[in-house]
This record gives sequence, C-alpha cells and structure tokens, in this order.
Amino acid sequence: MENLPESLALEILSRFDDSETVACCRMASKTFNSVFPGLQFINLQWRLKWYLESRSRVSSSSSSSRFTPSLKRVFLNLVSNLSALESVRIGVENPPLDVLNADVEDDGDDLHINDEGFVKEWLPRVSGALKLLSLSDFWVQSSRRRSEVLSPISAHCQNLIELELKNAWLSGQNMSVMPMLTSLTLELIRLDDKNLTELNTCFPNLQVLNLIDVRGLKMPMIHLLNLKTCHWVVTDSPSYICIIAPNLLTLRLECRSPAALYIEAPVCSHLHLALDHLNAFAVKRFKNLKTIQFECSNIRSLIRKFHRLETVETLTLDIRAGGNSKFNLEVLCCAFPNITYLCFKPRVWSEFEVWCGNIGLKGVKRFCGYLSVVDPLMTFALVDCVLEECFNCVEISLLIHRGVPSNVSKHFITKCMAQWPTLKWGWGLWEEGREDSWIPEEQLPKTLVEEGSDSI
Repeated sequence: MENLPESLALEILSRFDDSETVACCRMASKTFNSVFPGLQFINLQWRLKWYLESRSRVSSSSSSSRFTPSLKRVFLNLVSNLSALESVRIGVENPPLDVLNADVEDDGDDLHINDEGFVKEWLPRVSGALKLLSLSDFWVQSSRRRSEVLSPISAHCQNLIELELKNAWLSGQNMSVMPMLTSLTLELIRLDDKNLTELNTCFPNLQVLNLIDVRGLKMPMIHLLNLKTCHWVVTDSPSYICIIAPNLLTLRLECRSPAALYIEAPVCSHLHLALDHLNAFAVKRFKNLKTIQFECSNIRSLIRKFHRLETVETLTLDIRAGGNSKFNLEVLCCAFPNITYLCFKPRVWSEFEVWCGNIGLKGVKRFCGYLSVVDPLMTFALVDCVLEECFNCVEISLLIHRGVPSNVSKHFITKCMAQWPTLKWGWGLWEEGREDSWIPEEQLPKTLVEEGSDSI
C-alpha cells in the first residue's frame, strides 16, 4: 500500500463517499495521509449515537465515558488541511420523529451547523472552487435559532451550482444573487420569506427546486424562468399557491387544501398533484402534458377541473385516506381521451363505479392495479369491469398486497389468467412503506406455494 503512486492513492481516496472512511484510510497508510490535502470533497455525517453518548456523559458526569470530539472541531480540522474543495457535505443524524417532536431541550450549539458564525470560520477560504454545499442541521438545536447563513453563502459562493439546506430556521434577508446556482433543496425548513420573493430574486437560474416541508409561507409564488424540475411539499395552509415556470418539465406538488392554485407551465410533460381538496384552480393550457398522477380525496372533482387534455398518455390515480369520491371511466374518457396506460392505486378500487358506455377507453393498451383482495369475488368483478371498458388492453399488471393469504392469491391469479388467456400478465407484491416487487413468470408458481402469506 505504501508503494502506491500518489495519483493512484488520491484516486482511491476520492472514490470513498464519506470522510469517516477516508480518516480510517489515513490512519492505515502514510501514503493516503500524504495525498489527503488533494482531496476535493468533505462528507462528514455525525451519528445520533455520538450525540446521545455526549448527553449521557454530561448527565452522569462519568469520567470513564469515551471522549467524543466536537463535530465543529473535527470539521474545521478537515477544512484546514484541504485547499481545493469542490464539495462539502455536513450532516447530523436527527432523532426519530416521535422523539424529535417531543419536548427535547438542548441549549448547546455544538451541532448547530447552520450557525452563521461557524460557517464564516471556514466558508470564505474554500468558497472559490466550491460547486456543491449541503448542510443538514440538528433540529433539536437549530429550531429555536434563526440563522442568516444564506447571506454569507450567497456572498462568498458565487460559483456554487448545488445547494442543500435541511432542518433549520432560515432568514431570507441580506442575500446576494447567485447566478450560477442551478439546484436548490430546502427540507424541513422554517423560512422567513413568506412569499418566496427573495428566493426568486436571488436564485434566478434554478433548474431544479425541491421545497420539502418549508414552513412560514403565506402566499408563495415560484416565478423562475429556467426551472425544469420542481418538487414542492407544502405543509402550511397558504391562501394562494402560484407557479410560473415557462420551461418547467416535471412538477410534483403535494399540499392539503389550498384556497387557490395557479399553474403556468405550458411545456410541462409530467405532473403529480397530491392534495386533499382543491378549491379555486386555474392553469395556463398544458401543451405537452404526457404523464399525470393524481392523489386526492375527490378524484372526480379534481379531474373535472382539467379541460380536455389530448396529449396525456399515462394516468395514475390514487385516493387519500378518508376520501369519498365515486367516479367511473366516463370521467376519464372525457378529460383524457388518448391515454394508453392507466394505473389504479389501492384505495381507488373502492370508489370505482361501472360505466355502461359505448365508447370505452379504447386507447388504453396497458393497465396496472394495486389490489387488496379483501373480497376475491368483488375484486375479480372490478378487474372484469375495467378490462371490459378498456377493451383494447393487451398488457395487465396486478400487484397483490403482501398480507393476502397465499391460497387466496393463487386462486385469484389462476382465475384471472384463465379468464383472459390472450393478455400479457404481470404479477407483483405491494405493501405500504415497502418497495414494489415483481415476480418473474417462471418463478410465480414456486413463489406462491413456498413463500406463504409473507409473499402473497
């Protein structure tokens, strides 16, 4: 190891994605330690157990506890030895939500990494080459401290391309324009920019924007001319939400029940709307919308707010828990006459009504359904109705809940494939909180017989 060329040793170090592993390599090899200053990234993730150990040590005043160094001291030491940083990631593992939401008091600031004073200690000397900056704070310490960290970041990091800030209370004052920034993620943030005015002004060239649980918004408006992808999870209840993005291609908007929603994204091709109820809604005509996913309490009401969209090819429907919205395929046929792919998520089936129309969804070639199979006869009848009305369908994929007994699933699958032998079938498994899985056709009988109810 000690005979490695320096260029190769640096290449090896650069392939590790965290500073903890890099530190182990430095201790194990003088060569790795000597080339360390040439490293172009820091990725320091502070573990929750280290924080808990330090609290326990303080409360017990035990001198025998293992010494846990300060995150800030460790980071400042790393930065002092690196001269060409392009990527800096600092994060603190937060407690689970049930603990995080409890009345946990901590007056310390040793893990408050969005602290403006701490950032000013190191940012000016590394900002010139910095392309990516990610600061994920410790909410227990940061929630009561308003940070003005955006001011020094915007002042010093004029070459920054990607910025990610999490778990903090941020001020939007005294910010400079960052024309090079193309990607911004704010997650679990209390933001003092109630209408997003400063965000629009200071980050004019954003192409990717993720606002995940950003609170403190009153009448937020996203007005970004170069934006291409936007994921916005609105947890407050603003009276008005506005999105004006003439080059936006993908929009995912999750909210509760906004009083008014306006979307101006004429070239958008992928739209995902998740909300309880939508009152006033206006949209500038979608010219190129191909894919839609709706998740709401009232499917019929939401669909009827959209005028006839002939460009839509893929449609996925889901109903939020507690929703009550009977609908039939006539509603879909009128709004989206040219869809070729239709997907029903689990709760949609309980609200689906048979439509005895003469036209049907003749364009649908592929159908996907998530099934609970509480009543096999009823479930089979609903599948039958869908295929009757999607009479040109050639491929059907059904995912059965993992909790359904194996014998019930096996009988259901056998019956479906016997009833429609000419269709191309796909079978899979689903469960809330777990990734969907698909069963290869040649493995299906073996899977059903041997894995029992843990499978399907």
